Amino acid sequence: MSPTAKSVLNDVFGYPEFRGHQEAVIATVTRGRDALVLQPTGGGKSICYQIPALLLEGTAIVVSPLIALMQDQVAALEQLGIDAAYLNSTLDAGAQGRVFERLHGGSLKLLYVAPERLMQAGTLERLSACRISLIAVDEAHCVSQWGHDFREDYLLLGELAERFPAVPRMALTATATAQVRTEIIERLALHEPERFVAGFDRPNIRYLVQGKQDARRQLLGFLSERRGEAGIVYCLSRKKTESTAEWLRSQGFDALPYHAGLDGETRAEHQRRFVREEGVIVVATVAFGMGIDKPDVRFVAHLDLPKSMEAYYQETGRAGRDGQPSVAWMVYGLQDVVRLRQMVDESEADEAFKRRERAKLDALLGWCEVTSCRRRSLLEYFGDTLDEDCGNCDVCLTPPEVFDGTVVAQKLLSAIYRTGQRFGAMHVIDVLLGKDTEKVRQHGHTDLSVYGIGSELDQQQWRSILRQLLVMGLLSVDTGGYGALRLNDRSRPLLRGEIELPLRKDLLVSRKAGKTRKAARTVAIADADQDLWEALRNCRKRLADENNVPPYVIFHDATLLQMAVDKPQTPDALLAISGVGQTKLERYGAEFLEVVQEAV
Repeated sequence: MSPTAKSVLNDVFGYPEFRGHQEAVIATVTRGRDALVLQPTGGGKSICYQIPALLLEGTAIVVSPLIALMQDQVAALEQLGIDAAYLNSTLDAGAQGRVFERLHGGSLKLLYVAPERLMQAGTLERLSACRISLIAVDEAHCVSQWGHDFREDYLLLGELAERFPAVPRMALTATATAQVRTEIIERLALHEPERFVAGFDRPNIRYLVQGKQDARRQLLGFLSERRGEAGIVYCLSRKKTESTAEWLRSQGFDALPYHAGLDGETRAEHQRRFVREEGVIVVATVAFGMGIDKPDVRFVAHLDLPKSMEAYYQETGRAGRDGQPSVAWMVYGLQDVVRLRQMVDESEADEAFKRRERAKLDALLGWCEVTSCRRRSLLEYFGDTLDEDCGNCDVCLTPPEVFDGTVVAQKLLSAIYRTGQRFGAMHVIDVLLGKDTEKVRQHGHTDLSVYGIGSELDQQQWRSILRQLLVMGLLSVDTGGYGALRLNDRSRPLLRGEIELPLRKDLLVSRKAGKTRKAARTVAIADADQDLWEALRNCRKRLADENNVPPYVIFHDATLLQMAVDKPQTPDALLAISGVGQTKLERYGAEFLEVVQEAV
């Protein structure tokens, strides 16, 4: 009797039940239909094409944009006893030839290929001579010019519809608005695809956002309870990734920089350490992350503002793919806004593209300043809903105070106007505070009526007010004039007192948030025997090193935790644990059972 999708899930992958739309997606493509699959990061997208690959005759082609993802996925599949391979630039001619031999011999079930390699005439010709069961396009949002991660190589993938008309095709992504989903279908020429759109919510991720004051001090405060945890810290510039990683090392953290300016060997080594070792922090530009299949990233921190909600959602989605409690933490400030807007304005893109990018940045800024549940606002941006407040974001845990900001906003706008709308935030705030700086004296601003009228607030409070007015469109930044602040049409009604303006007090996230999260994780470890938990982790690390794979490829943390709680004594009891399939039971079962038996 031929295997079913459910039996493959249980026997090969070791999971008792499908999640979300997985089973329906598999049924769709095994019937020969095209599919668009939108699942949040960590939602199990790979199962949607890996199981059909095992059920159908022939080889499934998986289009993947990053070498690291291909290598990790193939290593994980090989640990499950599945014949898989990849084609990319790391293979020499001999190794590529051996992959094609396996392909033509019919033994390969999955072949991972980069889009630029797949669309070469020679590759397409050789694939046309083979039995192709399925084509899965991963990270499909890369095809969209409306998306945040557009890649030109993806535009050619629509040709696959003509080249392989009888082969079902699947587009998968974790991040796509309704507009981007439509563009994916059009550009990939999917034929009347079934659409499977899962909810965007990642309830295990706690969202924490702070106004930027002393970013390093704030980061250190956040990380103080997270020593020994794996995480990613995102920065906007290469230089900042280097200096931040060095500073974190001086504070006792195992931190490594990662950006496109590093040589390939260094990048590969830093990525290898992050994936295979525990407790490593990578400080990176956005060059790092897509395709990193590491489930136990406990936090993602942003020291600079991302450029859009889509980018933020995808980057934070790299935390907690194993479903365990994780944190997305960010600090942002006015300089982030000015710099990102300058990058847009100075780009060579057309004006329509620039307008879209500015709108995306404004949406993210607006989200940073919300006074209601942060998760609900995030989901609403992607067309998703949450019935009630999440209770797991900074706004829910520590509701922000709101005050009547009409008078202080008028003072700020007046200072911008009186100084000639020619200066940036720092100088305007110095005038409001009555500071005796050389620049203030040089321009005669000590004689202005607005000099010193804002002394009731400090510099950080003025920056918060300035940022909120900018987000609300009540003033503008002249990016071509070195960030000079300027009034606009919406400033005038406020100056004239025709409207009232409620503003948010820019609070630091209270310690309550961090402590709540830590308690949740401690309970999970406390339920398991701590010594047994460590012994299981040590066993996993030793086996991972022996097999030259990351520890999570042997077993995820959640599987080890269940072992520590259930303390299985027999192979059948071990097989009943989620994540333990038949192949892994045969390969590693005896060693993990021995660890449990020694501890009991």
